[in-house]
Amino acid sequence: MLAIVCPGQGAQKPGFLTPWRELPGVEELLGSLSEPARIDLLRHGTESDADTIRDTAVAQPLLVAAGIVAASQLRSEEDLPAADVLAGHSVGELTAAALGGVLSDEDAMRLVAVRSRAMATAAAAEPTSMAAVVGGTREDVLAAIERHGLHPANINSAAQVVAAGSAEKIAALGEDGPAKARVIPLQVAGAFHTPYMAAAREELAAFAPTLSPADPTLPLVSNAGGEVVTSGALYLDAIVTQVASPVDWEACMATFRDRGVTAMIEVAPAGTLTGLAKRELKGIALANLNTPDDLEAARALVREHAGLAPSDQEA
Repeated sequence: MLAIVCPGQGAQKPGFLTPWRELPGVEELLGSLSEPARIDLLRHGTESDADTIRDTAVAQPLLVAAGIVAASQLRSEEDLPAADVLAGHSVGELTAAALGGVLSDEDAMRLVAVRSRAMATAAAAEPTSMAAVVGGTREDVLAAIERHGLHPANINSAAQVVAAGSAEKIAALGEDGPAKARVIPLQVAGAFHTPYMAAAREELAAFAPTLSPADPTLPLVSNAGGEVVTSGALYLDAIVTQVASPVDWEACMATFRDRGVTAMIEVAPAGTLTGLAKRELKGIALANLNTPDDLEAARALVREHAGLAPSDQEA
């Protein structure tokens, strides 16, 4: 049983699309995606520095495009079985929407262009930030976040919650955090996935009717509590709501566990979500699809695990 997962903002690295451009058709694909994205994806993915691609309006389209490119190369072998389930973390849900057939590649890029700019504008309205709280007990961590007037924006695992809110309150959390936990400030532009993003949610809600979602070709696991979504319209609704609501990736991993997922492939730029799975989903096979050199191993993993429940593997 195979899951393909798509990373969220923060996973991008300077030059991470460079190895992919050498493959036939990739430059053309990035060129075709750049117009609806409203940025030069090839230039930013191969030449721009870390500060440039940290910009929300650049990072988010790059991440969605990178996932589309990596997945298209993975599936370029016609006999490759389909995955059993898809999921994305935060903006990775737009990548998953494209991979799962809910949105065309072009519409996914149109949507991420609006999303990224709306979130950047909302973030600029007042000084806000985010910090990862690692360790401690869930009860103590959530209590400390609430005590400081912050929001749990990302529930990434049993040992990691990302707090978000005003920059001043994030600094206070760092000085007076929960017991046995580390508070690590994140280099992000604002308090994503909190009520601070209400204006961005409204802008997305106004844009969404211009899209024509289809029902997914594969089950999609939503950041909203790990629910398995089989309606394209409902998945698009969840994407709109998600910008001002918490990302519950821990619940997504619980759904993988409940469905008997035996392997996970993370599309480029990979490593964050497989890292969480390594700690939370003991025993499953993991692969990072970061460069074309990773394609052979990833395809082998697909053939070994797609459509297989744990009992099938043991037989």
